[in-house]
Amino acid sequence: MMLTKFFKKIMGIDKLEQQLIDTKTAIEEATKLADQKTDEIALAEQKTTVALEQEALIKLAPKDRATKLKEPWVGVLNTHINKDNIRNGFFELDWNDHFVLKLKQEGYGFDGDKDEEIVDRWFRELCANVVVDGDFGGAVNTGVIDINQVRKKNL
Repeated sequence: MMLTKFFKKIMGIDKLEQQLIDTKTAIEEATKLADQKTDEIALAEQKTTVALEQEALIKLAPKDRATKLKEPWVGVLNTHINKDNIRNGFFELDWNDHFVLKLKQEGYGFDGDKDEEIVDRWFRELCANVVVDGDFGGAVNTGVIDINQVRKKNL
């Protein structure tokens, strides 16, 4: 054993062996660092993907956004009033398939019913509920605001 040590020392093998150990240690440390950086890059890519998806959702129209998220959506596109008789008019609605499905689940329609019929049932009930909840029995007196009095008080 002693002779082997002496021989290695004279021939410089002990230094080569130490260099080999140091090199292996350096490789292990570099591998750990590379793995850590790879994980960091993967996390950054994942965050970037999520951010890009959220940005794309924000740019979508409300109906498209809700549809992509598989959420029910309905909106009023326009309100039409009869010029000859202001008491008559209608709302132009738009909706997505998820909204119709939700209405079916709530009992407003069945498979085979047209989407327009299902939405119309819901909208008619909604309007009736607005009238009932508002205790609408005719013209509503909302009062009058005297703007001159308001101005005097705020001066």
